[in-house]
Amino acid sequence: MTAETVLSNARIVLADEIVEGSLVLRDGLITGIDPGAARTGDDMGGDYIIPGLVELHTDHLEGHYAPRPKVRWNPIAAVLAHDAQVATAGITTVLDALRVGMDEDADLTSDDIRKLADAIEDSVREDRLRADHFIHLRCEVSAPDCLRAFANFETDDRVKLASLMDHAPGQRQFVNLETYAYYYQRKLKLSDQDFQKFCEKRMGESASNSGPNRVFIAAACHERGIVLASHDDATTSHVEEAIEQGVRVAEFPTTEEAARASKAAGLGVLMGAPNVMRGGSHSGNVSARTLAGNGLLDILSSDYIPFSLIQSAFFLGDMVEGISLPQAVAMVSKNPAEAIGLTDRGIIEQGRRADLVRVRVDDHVPVVRTVWRQGRRVA
Repeated sequence: MTAETVLSNARIVLADEIVEGSLVLRDGLITGIDPGAARTGDDMGGDYIIPGLVELHTDHLEGHYAPRPKVRWNPIAAVLAHDAQVATAGITTVLDALRVGMDEDADLTSDDIRKLADAIEDSVREDRLRADHFIHLRCEVSAPDCLRAFANFETDDRVKLASLMDHAPGQRQFVNLETYAYYYQRKLKLSDQDFQKFCEKRMGESASNSGPNRVFIAAACHERGIVLASHDDATTSHVEEAIEQGVRVAEFPTTEEAARASKAAGLGVLMGAPNVMRGGSHSGNVSARTLAGNGLLDILSSDYIPFSLIQSAFFLGDMVEGISLPQAVAMVSKNPAEAIGLTDRGIIEQGRRADLVRVRVDDHVPVVRTVWRQGRRVA
């Protein structure tokens, strides 16, 4: 951007207040914030201007690449479709979550995952994308091939975050075996006898692999400067293990006990925006609204519905006592950006990137009207 752009007559959501006025953009940066100024420029009609959203954990890309069992889409086309959807939801920085470590219920292979990563990186180089894309490795530490799959990314500098997760029965998200059966037995269409064998195999893999794989991946991430996240912590002992491994983000703690311990230890507590909007977890775990109301929520993730990120921010700012709109917006912009070391974005401030979203609220639903990334309109 070579010319100055002025966004006037806007409600600008700053770090701790909302001001009416104008924003000045130049060369991809915010160069001026003029409260109350009646400057000539592009009239925002009193709409909100918020920072571009920063998404740390979305599984959404895989659905574009494998929309049906055994169906594979062109990986670049899948990335472009995913990118268009996240950008029009106000997300200007996204960490695409790619699975590392497969088991028998996985439709994708490690080769598929590497193809998607290559498509992301090729699209970044060729400037095809609306949002700024990085990679988040979802490391299924109980899987026998976890470390082999992790090695596929050993020279990949777009990896910003790696999460340590174990979805075996009896572990973390699925401590309750009835919940695990409801989710997996129905999904895999297994008889009771076959499901029992499936559970025994998964629990055996977890017992053999999870401990060593956590230690190896944690050490590798620290060496490479990749931020580490824990996943589905349920107890104080889980949080203590995460702290020992140098974890900085607590993703989707399943209990208030784990969230409280994570917060006390200085970890960024991340929960799903769909959980906020639905009023609870699909797995029956702790409500993100409860954590938000108790001051235990730092970061929101769209997880599997891109639009839920901006929707949840405006919901919390409007409906949850004690949370202002600037505080809620920080959960989807400033806080996630800082958690992974992206200090050039996530807040409306002079000198920061002009990653911005124009929003109007109709009947309590935010309507994304315009999105800018580094001052250039992308949606």
